[in-house]
Amino acid sequence: MKLWRFLLQSFCAALAISCTNLPILAQQPEAKPATLSLQALLDEALAQNPEIRAMQRSFDAMRARVPQAKALPEPMLNIGYMGNAVPIPPFDVQKGDPASGRTVSVTQEIPYPGKLSLKSRIANVEAEAEWWAYEQARLNLAAEVKDAYFDLAFLHKSIETVTRNKALLEKFARIAEAAYTVGKGIQQDVLKAQVEISKLTEQLTLLEQRRQLAEARLNSLRFREPETPVGVPGEIQPRDFAFSLAELNELALANFPMLKAQRRRIDGAQYGAELARKEFYPDFTVGMTYVNRPGMPEMYGVNVGVRLPIYFWQKQRPALTEATASANAERERLENATSLLFFKIKDRYLATTTAQRLVKLYGTTIIPQSTLSLESAIAGYEAGKVDFLTLLDNLVTLRGYQLSYYEQLSNVEKTIAALEPFVGISLRPQGGTQ
Repeated sequence: MKLWRFLLQSFCAALAISCTNLPILAQQPEAKPATLSLQALLDEALAQNPEIRAMQRSFDAMRARVPQAKALPEPMLNIGYMGNAVPIPPFDVQKGDPASGRTVSVTQEIPYPGKLSLKSRIANVEAEAEWWAYEQARLNLAAEVKDAYFDLAFLHKSIETVTRNKALLEKFARIAEAAYTVGKGIQQDVLKAQVEISKLTEQLTLLEQRRQLAEARLNSLRFREPETPVGVPGEIQPRDFAFSLAELNELALANFPMLKAQRRRIDGAQYGAELARKEFYPDFTVGMTYVNRPGMPEMYGVNVGVRLPIYFWQKQRPALTEATASANAERERLENATSLLFFKIKDRYLATTTAQRLVKLYGTTIIPQSTLSLESAIAGYEAGKVDFLTLLDNLVTLRGYQLSYYEQLSNVEKTIAALEPFVGISLRPQGGTQ
């Protein structure tokens, strides 16, 4: 009787379930390992991840194009000679011939007013689009880090739960073996308990493999060696999610970086269409020439040139058609991106709310009921009214529900983290752990 009561107390303590009317045995507190900080992981990943650094450099490169786009074309310097071929020019000229001399000229091309301004705007909006792509990459990386973190938290909790269940099951197995030894039990009970212990050993092996992979994934995201020690994540606590689907859609329309980038691409395409219209107008060139004639007065000249777009039906008109079509295509891409965005938000929102309902169901109904069922099975087995296989079945069932509870707790935080890249803000400022 006392042995069974001790087992029931150990079971309640191991599964962290409140058992009423049972004095809990005093236990020595165990030293907890250092808790892994989610914020520290995020800061390190965003600072060290090579893909993020590459995106930053891409933005810097795009931004450097802006002053280039609005600069005038380089002037042309020409140096010439007119006269005899011998001696070698320009060391001598044909004296007394006005057509003989040395020339120096500078020519500057001047685009039609407004063209350089449009090119500058196009380069600027392209740089802004690249910036929003960079911001999207940062949000995606943060979501991936959170996903790996909460996955690791679930695996640690699962390993802890299975380990405690294994210890409890080993106690059950010893009781069954003792009962069989004195003739009050059957060998099948002992064998079944040993099989269940072996299953738990297998489960622990697989969970340990997954834990190591999750740690390697976190190390990869923060650009560290796969074997670098990670630490233990904080325990995930059930928390409410206050955002509605409509609120998430509004946030996404206002903050989703890829929508902002696409809007800038539309602006760029519109500027491109305006620039194509400007190409129907001519560009100009202005220049100055100096002529040195030995024995004759020096000469100066000024020239103005106009580039005539006389082949507009082959160049400018098709270019305008191309630019207009490109602008329309970018608008269609925005519509498609918005529609796909709403679908992805709803998909993750439903996953979040479903996981929350399951957490509540497991925590308030299924696990308490399974706990009572196991307590009843223990009492029935002690009184000889329930066989050992029924007792084991109740224990296995409760363990499965507990693992599902922790998995759904993790899924809540992981699906919320997956929402954040779409809404552009953090939906869980405290990371979902305590």
